[in-house]
Amino acid sequence: MKKLLTFVATCLLSVQAFAVDFKPFEQAAFDVALQSDKPVLVDVYANWCPTCKRQVKVLEPMLKEAQFKDYIVFKVDYDEHKDALKHFNVTRQSTLILFNQGKEVRRSIAETSEDGLRRFITLP
Repeated sequence: MKKLLTFVATCLLSVQAFAVDFKPFEQAAFDVALQSDKPVLVDVYANWCPTCKRQVKVLEPMLKEAQFKDYIVFKVDYDEHKDALKHFNVTRQSTLILFNQGKEVRRSIAETSEDGLRRFITLP
């Protein structure tokens, strides 16, 4: 029994080790993240948006997988961060923007399928 509990605890802790935080968007932190060699995902959401809620239900567990452990994720509140929307040229909530090596590599609007989101966030 003790070995089983140790195994379960180890599994749970290893999953937590890959947890990616969704950070609230701050321009200075975003600029620093772009300078890193890590992929940066920007999630433009609204609390009232059902599509945004579906996206995050799929993205949160996906971003805990080992292959995405280095991603830096920022959440941009569609209703609060109008300056960021202008900066990113975003006109809709549920927009995802992926950056790699400091450059935008792709963007998606309203994608909610697991396969579509996995293809979107997976870098070549």
